[in-house]
Amino acid sequence: MIIKVTDMEINQFYEISDIDLPKYVSQILNLANQNAQGTRPRVVGQLSELIQEFTGTTLEEWEKWYLTKQPEALKNSTEKITAMILNLKDAMNKITDEMIQSWVKDLVIVKTFVGLKYQEAILKKCSEIMKKPYRLATPEEESRGIDGFIGTTPYSIKPITYKTMKSLSEKIDVKIIYYEKKNKYIEIEFN
Repeated sequence: MIIKVTDMEINQFYEISDIDLPKYVSQILNLANQNAQGTRPRVVGQLSELIQEFTGTTLEEWEKWYLTKQPEALKNSTEKITAMILNLKDAMNKITDEMIQSWVKDLVIVKTFVGLKYQEAILKKCSEIMKKPYRLATPEEESRGIDGFIGTTPYSIKPITYKTMKSLSEKIDVKIIYYEKKNKYIEIEFN
């Protein structure tokens, strides 16, 4: 049996209120934090270890305990993210229509071409190793997250950075082949 407990239910259980932010603010703060690395362990501590050390049971107890262990963490994290927000504001003010058009062209034309060619090259290499034929996915299969097949097994091909992109809500129900573009080669990770 599989039971799902929603974030809302967890918040209600611990009597935690959601913060109310204007539209797009959370996305911008997430982007700024990713770039500033404001909540990395070196800034806020290794939270997965700290929560194991914590012996209390309430949010208030956790906050008090955490702040005694990491008294400067919230201030340091906030400063890093604030500095990045200022950088992003500055960058936003420099964006022109021509820059946007160049970026769109690079994404739609260049990166799509290269990415699709990587997919085929990766499928071909993996099929050689597995000694099975490969084929690219049809548009209908692509709509289900499939990039190609090796033998009869469907695969999705993703850059290694996909593993760390926690903000994606995409669910892929097929095996994934990860790749990383190195200086003069592509490193492939698959089972």
